[in-house]
Amino acid sequence: MDAQGRGRADDIDPADQWVLNPNTGEYELRLSPSATQSPVPGPRRPAPRAGAGAPPRRTGTAPDGARPAQGGDVPAPRSARRRGGEPETPQGRRAARRPVKKKSKVKKALVWTAGGTAFVLVAIGAAGYLYIKHLNDNITSVSDDGAGTGGFRKDEAINILLIGTDKRTGKGNEGYGDAGSVGHADTTILLHVSKDRSNATALSIPRDLITNVPDCPTKQADGTEKVISGTQNVRFNTSLGQDGRTPSCTMRTVTELTGIKPDDFMVADFNAVKTLTDAVGGVEVCLGKDIDDPDSHLKLSKGVHKIQGEQALAFVRTRHSVGFGGDLSRIGLQQQFLSALMRKLKGNSTLSSPTKMLNLAEAGTKALTVDDKLDSIGKLKDLGLELGKLNLKNLTFTTVPVRDNPADGAVHKTVILDPTLAPQVFEAIRNDVSFTEVKKKRKAEKDAQAARLKGSRSAPSDVRVRILNGGAQPGSAQETLDWLQNQEGVLKSENAGNAPAQLSKTTLEYAPDQAAQARELAHLMGLPGSALKPGKSVTNSQGLPAMTLTLGKDFKGAGVSLTPPSKAPDVAKSTADKVKCAS
Repeated sequence: MDAQGRGRADDIDPADQWVLNPNTGEYELRLSPSATQSPVPGPRRPAPRAGAGAPPRRTGTAPDGARPAQGGDVPAPRSARRRGGEPETPQGRRAARRPVKKKSKVKKALVWTAGGTAFVLVAIGAAGYLYIKHLNDNITSVSDDGAGTGGFRKDEAINILLIGTDKRTGKGNEGYGDAGSVGHADTTILLHVSKDRSNATALSIPRDLITNVPDCPTKQADGTEKVISGTQNVRFNTSLGQDGRTPSCTMRTVTELTGIKPDDFMVADFNAVKTLTDAVGGVEVCLGKDIDDPDSHLKLSKGVHKIQGEQALAFVRTRHSVGFGGDLSRIGLQQQFLSALMRKLKGNSTLSSPTKMLNLAEAGTKALTVDDKLDSIGKLKDLGLELGKLNLKNLTFTTVPVRDNPADGAVHKTVILDPTLAPQVFEAIRNDVSFTEVKKKRKAEKDAQAARLKGSRSAPSDVRVRILNGGAQPGSAQETLDWLQNQEGVLKSENAGNAPAQLSKTTLEYAPDQAAQARELAHLMGLPGSALKPGKSVTNSQGLPAMTLTLGKDFKGAGVSLTPPSKAPDVAKSTADKVKCAS
């Protein structure tokens, strides 16, 4: 849009003509008072036919997510208001200003980046078709090769794998470390967003963690499939790039390591940090001491600094000048940087600026490589809206608990899982347990589930149940039957074969008069209250009423409790709403 070409004042920035309406939370086109205009309809809305004597309407393309207000006079551009001018009504009276309401939370863009990893989530709403196509063309997508869940879902918890590579492509990146790197998983974060969107956990996985990389079926350029052989006891970062491994191989490695299957992945290289921080005008970070690191090219004094571009990349790359000088110390810097970027993006200075929003859309879509389930602006928008529901004080950053690898001897170059804490962290995330204290959105439902476990219980010999396999490992129903009969005295039980459909969670369905039996079986098997489903009884092979126990994909084996932890383990962590200076 050309302001001068439309007869507007010379000093009006076209971007300033799109103004956030505090009453609606939408962007509106504010034209000059010198030219009376009708409200501009949003894109994809058919223009009204000109009636007799009706003045022609101007049309335009709104920025991402923008829709002009309907009806009423169009206020002057912000530049005109700064000069003291105000629009007047047709009667010549000065238009009365409406009381300014508190600005609504406009979730127009969400950009997260750490080290070499970044992702941009853009909510564009109604926009011009050509611009949408342009942004879609910016996005690079590759197949997840069946390693993911098939894509995130709005009504479920979300797990996004963020991967930053150390590939030195792009201007000015040759001087960082290994110029010949094939692009390993240099920085990896598993972002878990709770089902109720009340909290999230960003789990950093050290690149030098010794783990097993499984076999990886990978789709080739010619459409054929190649299985890249796995390797045992190697660095985690070799799950990408090494031997031609793709991001889907890193997904499979994370699943094997944590027991958590990612929904989607996003990959970015060094350029992402530079372009995204430039797009938002820089972020503030804090250092507890002076740093002069010739390897990362970072030279900053103690205190708070605003960084962007090359300096931002140097900040997330430095490691020799902080902590113990290793990768674990650098992870702390990356988490601080990501928190700062989140705070910047959640602030009104970004969300209320059409120019910054468009810059983010451009930079973000060019910086990303995503899986084929996130290959369009529309899909990224949907994910961005889900993540935009988060409160930063409930976004926790933590790292997989590790120990020095004893195989390294005195020179500790790699790490191994902490055998006590790491499984607890993984279990908490798998069971959607928050690492911060949050208000329970479904407290009544949870109280009802807990109440199902309270009350009298039948004797094991009185429990009558049919066992079905609904997604557990083959043979699980028979294994459970043998355990219940031989070790727990539940003799009135039988193996009913496979369930008609697979379930993600184990369930126990019972009739009202079988509640005492259900509580006893839940007690024996360690079932949570959420597994108990009041319903109706069925008839067993002897024609007698019985409960139905369906073993889901979460079933871990006979006698292994399925009750999730009530709280997360006590590990080092930080939240995105607070500044923690690196030292």
